[in-house]
Amino acid sequence: MQPLSDRSNPLITAFPAELASDAEAVLAVMPDSRLQPHASFSVAVEGQPVLIPGRLYNDEPPTDRVASLSSRQQQLLHCLYSRHCDGMVRQRHLEKVVGSTDPWVVPFVVQLVGEYVVEILVVICDELRDLATPGTCGHLAYGQFIVDNPAFFARTQRRVVSYWSCYYRGTYASFRGYPGCTILDLLRSAASDRAGRSWPNLAPAGARVDGYC
Repeated sequence: MQPLSDRSNPLITAFPAELASDAEAVLAVMPDSRLQPHASFSVAVEGQPVLIPGRLYNDEPPTDRVASLSSRQQQLLHCLYSRHCDGMVRQRHLEKVVGSTDPWVVPFVVQLVGEYVVEILVVICDELRDLATPGTCGHLAYGQFIVDNPAFFARTQRRVVSYWSCYYRGTYASFRGYPGCTILDLLRSAASDRAGRSWPNLAPAGARVDGYC
């Protein structure tokens, strides 16, 4: 099992400082990793910088160990395993937290929007449809996160287009029909309302002319 650690631990730094003790409890039930977390990315959560692993290589902990955690600690565990190297593991843990609007959950969900597993995009798209409704908790939480992290969201938009173009044109001839495009529309709407201005659409100009997005 992972030793308890301080804020220098790359998994504890994935969450705001006030959650450090909960993150330590999560690490205590996680099996040792065969590899170090890979390609971490930095975002701001409620004004605090956090460093989230790009990929996690720990095996999943036994169910009885997970059950011993508090509900908040289980939430953090599911967030971390949404960064797992196995896409099926990512999806399974995402499904446990995607309905949450807690601000530290939001970057884990948005990061998955910019990845290549379309089944995960469908889960996110189905769960985030209330982002279209101004004033909902999700609309506010995701809108604020994007306003606070414009470069991160710009990169996410470009990745969505790139993965569609590379892997999914055969299934979704139009980018407009791709689940990632629907999610980007919802996120831009939330960000636009939060910022008080139209949020940039970074789909390629040619794709927009062709009616894709």
